[in-house]
Amino acid sequence: MRFRSMSSRLAAIAVVILVAGAMLSASSPARAAAPSPARAAATSVSPTLTVSTNLANRRYVASGDRAYELGSEDGRYPAMGFHTRGEMGGIWTPPIKLLDGIWFGVNGTWIGPATSFTSGFGHVQMTLPQTTTGPANNLQITRTDFVPDGRRAVEIGLTFTASNSAPFTLMVDAHSELMSAYPWGFTTPDQTQFNLPDTASFNGSQLVFQDVGTPPVANATPHSWAAVVGATGLTPASGKTGTDFRGPQDPPVICPIGSQPDKFRCDDTAYGKGAGGQLTYNLKLHAKTSTTIWFTVAGSDQGLAAAQTEFLAASANPAGEFAAKLASRQQVNSQTQVSLPGDPLLAQSVTWSKQDLADLTQQADNLLIRRTEQGTVYPPPAGSLPSIRFEGAGFPDYPWMFATDQEYTVFALLAAGQFATAEDGLRSLAAVSDIANNRSGKVVHETVTDGSVYFGLNDQPGDIDETAKFPDAVAMVWRWTGDNGFRDQMYDFTKRNMEYMVNTLAESDDVWPDGSGNVEATGLGEDKLDVAVYTIRGLLDLADMAASKGDTATEHFALSHAATMESQFRGAWWMPGIPQYADSLADPANSQILQRWWIGVTPMEAELYQNGVEQPGLALKADALKALALRETSCYSGTYGMYVEGGPGCDPGTFQGHIQQAYTLNTGVMAVGLGNYGLLGPTDQRRYTDDLAQLQLGAVAEQPGTMPEIGPSPDFAANVTQPFNERSSLDQAWGTYGVLWPVVHQQLGVGPQLGHGLLEVLPSVPPGQSTVSGSNIRVGTGSIDVTATHSGNTWTTTVKSALSCTLHVGATLQAGSTIHSVTLNGTSAAYQVRDTNAGRQVFVPTSCGSTAQVQVVAS
Repeated sequence: MRFRSMSSRLAAIAVVILVAGAMLSASSPARAAAPSPARAAATSVSPTLTVSTNLANRRYVASGDRAYELGSEDGRYPAMGFHTRGEMGGIWTPPIKLLDGIWFGVNGTWIGPATSFTSGFGHVQMTLPQTTTGPANNLQITRTDFVPDGRRAVEIGLTFTASNSAPFTLMVDAHSELMSAYPWGFTTPDQTQFNLPDTASFNGSQLVFQDVGTPPVANATPHSWAAVVGATGLTPASGKTGTDFRGPQDPPVICPIGSQPDKFRCDDTAYGKGAGGQLTYNLKLHAKTSTTIWFTVAGSDQGLAAAQTEFLAASANPAGEFAAKLASRQQVNSQTQVSLPGDPLLAQSVTWSKQDLADLTQQADNLLIRRTEQGTVYPPPAGSLPSIRFEGAGFPDYPWMFATDQEYTVFALLAAGQFATAEDGLRSLAAVSDIANNRSGKVVHETVTDGSVYFGLNDQPGDIDETAKFPDAVAMVWRWTGDNGFRDQMYDFTKRNMEYMVNTLAESDDVWPDGSGNVEATGLGEDKLDVAVYTIRGLLDLADMAASKGDTATEHFALSHAATMESQFRGAWWMPGIPQYADSLADPANSQILQRWWIGVTPMEAELYQNGVEQPGLALKADALKALALRETSCYSGTYGMYVEGGPGCDPGTFQGHIQQAYTLNTGVMAVGLGNYGLLGPTDQRRYTDDLAQLQLGAVAEQPGTMPEIGPSPDFAANVTQPFNERSSLDQAWGTYGVLWPVVHQQLGVGPQLGHGLLEVLPSVPPGQSTVSGSNIRVGTGSIDVTATHSGNTWTTTVKSALSCTLHVGATLQAGSTIHSVTLNGTSAAYQVRDTNAGRQVFVPTSCGSTAQVQVVAS
């Protein structure tokens, strides 16, 4: 299996460090004025999650859409990440890194490691140790970090509470590393060639770091990069610069280039060519009064003047920016509010998954699209884009745009009501793909924030599953939003997606497109299961959109190819003696190969839309139940989810390899697959959704509330036990698919087809539970509230809708249920029955725009 890699463009960076705080004299102690809005205490009203153990080994991220910060939860900045080894942490404003870190001290002593760490909506807080500044004077210190959206800046607020008004000196160290997101440490060229030395200066109020020049590499462009750190309203008493200035992390432990296994923890790397500086402030605070001093780190890849502009905007009113950040994240939280009395852990995971999606919403500007051929060349740009906006894959090593992550995460974004990010990401992916692949229709796999495309070009074999998935992502956005304008904007690209799959890649020996899917491993055949499954689904989605536009030629093209593939699917892929679907088929005889990869669940996970009707799952139900049951065994699944590649011992297959690592994507796919076949109970879907919730909220979570990339597994140790440069992502968007979609779409039964003016709400209350509900669930231009209950032989669904559409409201019962009566708002009503893989759906057609309650009595 190929792990992701990244690319980036070198741009000019200048870094300026400014400290934002109250206006105090630089030459003599001064008493701070009463707190102003800019100096008000940093307080949070959002739900929070707090940890106080092993903070030095836990990473955290604080992010906005234009910048982010990565460190350890004790308030330090260890070197971390593997693309440019050890350089993926610190403070970034894509496509450039600004600082390795920023550190604080009092009266010549560095403030000690934090004693507790708290995740909040859109921010983090650390309780720092009490500091003595003189006889009978103690400082209580709390640190608050956040990143204002729309700003290329990070804000750090130190809230001091002094026992008396004795003066003290506050020190601030900062160490720069002006470096581009691409190239990486292992590409050609690499960062040993590309990274230029930084310069540092003190201008009387700021530390200024700059990287100006042209890397000595063919096709590199001149750059001027800059950043800024300072305190709102404070003038430093002194400032100095040099090569060190890493606070308590001096002298630094340096990780050498290319060393594996690596040192457990380093402070910097041999790639680094940064500079350092220190600012000091003479302060005197009111006794027993809390005062927050705000520090701003800002920067730009467009020169020093642009960096100063970013700093001035962010530092003008940090307290106001913080209030705005909290308000925006409360707005995120207000959408898709769920109540799951029988599974409160999952409900809490829904809450934090919405925040994870917002954390990973990213924007990059001024992209130069380069075809890097998996990092082997650095060619002239093939084109440019002014901006892209997308759902980043994960921190710290995947903060850029991946097709796989974007396409799976679309489902979570829709369920969370974050429609704009879903649409923006697909537009951005199509725009980059058309430039990089000359409008072939193929979707690129990986695009770094400078525009470098690492993989997924026309001359590369993969990952063509991403091209097959793209029409479904567009169609799902269209169904949930009813946005015909978005459908029309993306329609030509989705047509070219499927023409590429069936006309360019399907060889004459069979109907299956040849090429790599999500899994790239030795021994696999030319045809991959996930590619086949998603091609069938994509063709049906294209047909649905074509029919809505009256494009009968495209509708016929898509339906005929889908029908041919679907009619041959079971015979080609199903292995009844295992029982599983083959991972791949090998030429020339389409021989079935089983290596137990997670893609074996995709025939159960994919939903098909045909003739206006949703069918959960491609696999025949009898086959699906056997295949899913085997996936639940210890060879395929463990404590924290389903393995990326199962192991031998539970089936008669002969392949002996295994990668028993519980990726959160694999686990999410399994949860969705089980839900598609009505298996929602404690040993089925709930097992996997709770696995994800435990990884996000339980004892193994690195940062509480963030969904990791991989959970502890037989073949993968917990991140906190691994070297900082060898860990998986601490926050990965794709795992939210396995939380939000099962709850909103399967348990609450929300299934919009607003492109056709239809909304279906057909809940399935999980076994052992009596009620599930959700409020302010966005659909179209409005929202709905849903409450579903099950008691004995009675199922009741109440839908309050605020939009205009046709509404099908009812319930999803066990297969074969006998219907005794159906009422709408207390009156006997005509109803329809539809049998699906998920169960027997019973519903009453009515209109949206009011409250509709349907009660079904059945046995």
